Amino acid sequence: MQKEQTSMSMRMTFRWYGEKDDKITLQQIDQIPGMDGIVGALFDIPVGEVWPVEPLLHIKKQAEANNLVFKDLESINVHEDIKLGLPSRDQYIENYIQSLRNAAKAGIEMVCYNFMPVFDWTRTELAKPLYDGSTVLAYDYHMVAGKTPQDMVKEVLENSNGYVLPGWEPERLKELTRLFEAYEGMDEDGLRKNLEYFLKAVIPVAEEVGIKMGIHPDDPPISVFGLPRIVKNESDLDKIAAMVDSPSNGFTICTGSLGANRQNDIPHIIRKFGKMGRVNFLHIRNVQVHEPWVFNEVAHKSQIGNLDMFEIVKAAYDIGFDGPIRPDHGRMIWGEEGRPGYGLYDRALGANYLCGLWDAINRICGQK
Repeated sequence: MQKEQTSMSMRMTFRWYGEKDDKITLQQIDQIPGMDGIVGALFDIPVGEVWPVEPLLHIKKQAEANNLVFKDLESINVHEDIKLGLPSRDQYIENYIQSLRNAAKAGIEMVCYNFMPVFDWTRTELAKPLYDGSTVLAYDYHMVAGKTPQDMVKEVLENSNGYVLPGWEPERLKELTRLFEAYEGMDEDGLRKNLEYFLKAVIPVAEEVGIKMGIHPDDPPISVFGLPRIVKNESDLDKIAAMVDSPSNGFTICTGSLGANRQNDIPHIIRKFGKMGRVNFLHIRNVQVHEPWVFNEVAHKSQIGNLDMFEIVKAAYDIGFDGPIRPDHGRMIWGEEGRPGYGLYDRALGANYLCGLWDAINRICGQK
């Protein structure tokens, strides 16, 4: 049975870690009202190696058997040698290009990626208790002070409930000391030049095969352990957009990542880069900021956190956004146990809240 898509054709999606690594089933995802598809990846392919077509086609077949589409990848990770600008980067870029070509053959239309050195994202707590007994991901820069990266890794792994977390893959963490040594002396300008080198090689191919790339903001949007960050705010996005003038050189607007800095005007950012055709993916979640660089995630509802979900969804509607949206992270509620931030229940609630906002805005704006 073909699902009826939400008015004005935005696609509500749900991140799925695959049949081997996700306790949540595709049938459960299909049962979430308004859910159109999944966002997936090949988690068993080491970073830097070519992604083959066949396993992507297998995920597509699984999704379609459960009335879901599979058009979006998160993420084809960028090898650290590319970020570091080492001579070996050219081979890893060629591998990345071949992965894009293979992904396109499997019907992929959007690829999310990031350019964060070493850690894809950082939290100081994976199960911070809230007043109602739910637990959430949280970051407190006070808790980072005095710690080493190795301390941080140990704490994250001990509290991951046995799951591999995106960006914290074992093969990457084994090289932690070497990577930090390699990044010594690397500043934002240097990292930005390496991103430009990567994009100038990759974006023409993405455009050729019909894939839109969406770079994910830094999470949190601040330097951690002295590592440079170059996707923190509107000014950083301006610089990236100017590197290659193409709709395939776009952004994943993650409201939780950007929203950790109260100075970021997210509806404005969506409208500005949406008018340029550069908003290719939306991660929509709420955060509660207690002081600069001290925040925790919360339920999606506007009044619970610091972000105005109505204005964010209205901005997406105003630019005629027709790409994938996902509710991103969620609380662990109702006794659920699983991958921190990626339970079923609260993400399903978040998806419904976002669909409700979209439908209400659609009705207000006169569309039926």
